[in-house]
Amino acid sequence: MDSKKPFSPLLARWRGLVQACAALLTNLHLPNFFKGELYRGAGKTVCVPGLNCYSCPGAAGACPIGAFQAVVGSSKFQFSYYITGILILLGVLLGRFICGFLCPFGWFQELLHKIPTKKLSTKRLKPLTYLKYVILVVMVFLLPVLVVNEAGLGNPFFCKYLCPQGVLEGAIPLSLTNAPIRAALGKLFSWKLCVLVTVVVLSVVFYRPFCKWICPLGAVYALFNRVSLLSMQVDHNKCISCGKCARVCGMDVDVCKTPNSTECIRCGKCVSACPTQAVRFRYGFDRGGAYSKLSQKTTIDERKGD
Repeated sequence: MDSKKPFSPLLARWRGLVQACAALLTNLHLPNFFKGELYRGAGKTVCVPGLNCYSCPGAAGACPIGAFQAVVGSSKFQFSYYITGILILLGVLLGRFICGFLCPFGWFQELLHKIPTKKLSTKRLKPLTYLKYVILVVMVFLLPVLVVNEAGLGNPFFCKYLCPQGVLEGAIPLSLTNAPIRAALGKLFSWKLCVLVTVVVLSVVFYRPFCKWICPLGAVYALFNRVSLLSMQVDHNKCISCGKCARVCGMDVDVCKTPNSTECIRCGKCVSACPTQAVRFRYGFDRGGAYSKLSQKTTIDERKGD
């Protein structure tokens, strides 16, 4: 991507539209919301990139976290290897760009955060960002592997007991139009509804709290952020150290210091905020690392000369 081309500001500007389109494409089967039915076609064997519940009436594909949990405890199935490969491929290609542009639940939290009220910073809560890795290891991998039924399959612990997306997209829409499902709702639904309400309330005052602290899918993509082909790049020759990029970042990332932090969701707010266009998206193997270091050295030498 040539830095002279205005691709980065354009992408950042139209992010909301990309998020809306991604949510629609992820949930193409809209008539199913009125029928109270699930799409069960061949598309459900393909994983969508973001967190989107398999049980959503409109879901066009499977959630990678749910699909992975469903079979990770059984050596009889090859599907988990397919899911693992998909996650690695998406992580290498895009990293947490998926969180910032393609995840329906991430977009949902951002819409909630736009509700006019006092906003709170999460900078002092940074240790909580490691919680999502614990959830990934324990609830997504270890428990489904270690706790299996007679058929040799593990329970999808994260989806069943913690994920609020299942209630938002699955249980609530289905119960509204399907009487048997509505009658079957019990204590587990009540618990997960409490989780959803908590996430909704927190999302109003904090920026994307589920993404920062809980989401195991975000944790997977975060592992690839430093090596993904899509990255953030800072031209330190253009940077004037105004700090606007760091102040505007809802994920508490200073792009000038750590342009490819594991917490960066590539939302492009820093791109839009930069007055000198020093920050941009970059795609490819060459991250310009040497160039960035040379630029920093040049800038430091120039300042010493002044």
